[in-house]
Amino acid sequence: MAVDVVTFGCRLNAFESEVIRREAEQAGLTDTVVINSCAVTNEAVAQARQSIRKLKRERPAARIVVTGCAAQTQSQMFAEMAEVDRVVGNDEKMRGAAWQAARAAFDAPFGTAASEKVAVADIMAVTEMAPHLLDGYARGLPRVFVQVQNGCDHRCTFCIIPYGRGNSRSVPMGAVVDQIRTLVERGHAEIVLTGVDLTSYGADLPGAPKLGQLTRQILRHVPELKRLRISSIDSIEADRDLLDVIADDARLMPHLHLSLQSGDDMILKRMKRRHSRQHAIDFCAQVRRLRPDIAFGADIIAGFPTETDEMFSRSLDLIEACDLTFLHVFPYSPRPGTPAARMPQVAGATIRERAKRLRSAGEAALLRRLAAEVGATREVLIESERQGRTEHFLPVAIEGDEPGMVRRLVVTGHGGARLAASVGDVR
Repeated sequence: MAVDVVTFGCRLNAFESEVIRREAEQAGLTDTVVINSCAVTNEAVAQARQSIRKLKRERPAARIVVTGCAAQTQSQMFAEMAEVDRVVGNDEKMRGAAWQAARAAFDAPFGTAASEKVAVADIMAVTEMAPHLLDGYARGLPRVFVQVQNGCDHRCTFCIIPYGRGNSRSVPMGAVVDQIRTLVERGHAEIVLTGVDLTSYGADLPGAPKLGQLTRQILRHVPELKRLRISSIDSIEADRDLLDVIADDARLMPHLHLSLQSGDDMILKRMKRRHSRQHAIDFCAQVRRLRPDIAFGADIIAGFPTETDEMFSRSLDLIEACDLTFLHVFPYSPRPGTPAARMPQVAGATIRERAKRLRSAGEAALLRRLAAEVGATREVLIESERQGRTEHFLPVAIEGDEPGMVRRLVVTGHGGARLAASVGDVR
């Protein structure tokens, strides 16, 4: 057995896990499990630790390597776990040299410098980002990710991620376009741009191009690309070019996931967010005027320190005010070293109850959108023999279609979780 990678957290981690698998296998590692961890919440860290223990029980002979954001921010904690053989930093994990060093460490006599468990450098010293083209993507895989940015220059009071990812850095536009052209030539129908703070793209590059300019260049220079999707944005950083592309090019999917976090202005200030409640509402209204059928998703934190019932109610009613379809709810979790961890905390039971109410409201919003789709004609990307996705990322029940095709279907109903549709034309 070669290398298995267990992924926690975001889409960016999912992309990076494929790079890790490739680099670790090329380094000659065998019978190795890599945990690509997440540090967003205490629960995510706990899940990684539980997975490590379970894997060691199931595969006692396997080497276990921990990497990712939690490994970067809490490397010593993982190094002290008896089940862990190696801890690799978040920048190192993308480099073949780190996996070659891991193999050498596994072969080195115990107690020598080469056998030391921790290989984690200062992430804040990383200033450049190399593109990673994944040869390992199966040809014809419907949707693939392209990492164009990493790190974050902002310091939201609840967030540990900048300390796991470092400062913002971007892949040059030409390299991104070349990657996407290659992936399209291999038969991938939909490309998803991904990063930690995607709308900060380009600030570190010559000429400081923005995400909108990158998007324009991709669509202009890769005309064969069927669908381009943006994974998540910070609305305060959305540039004019991006709004124009949303309005003008149907190949950019009408689905945006927004980093909103709260609907209350005081909580947003305490989070050190840069937008206000009204800005979020106005942004959604502006984009909807440009692309009336657009679907919005959003991240919302339940129970941020000092959040009162009245403040929480403003987050709850933001779902309707912004007409959100997809809700990603985070029960607040204090991360050591962040300013919010030192603020007056909301009781755990209250946090859980608020998260439950947000999720319930999110489920109701999704049901409303599913019902509103009935009768519409949609372009559905076939993901598997049983499911596809509309332009708006809504799931569609499919029977027997070939993954990678795009079909024009008429929505005939929904089953509470997925749309039903009639058979249409192949594209």
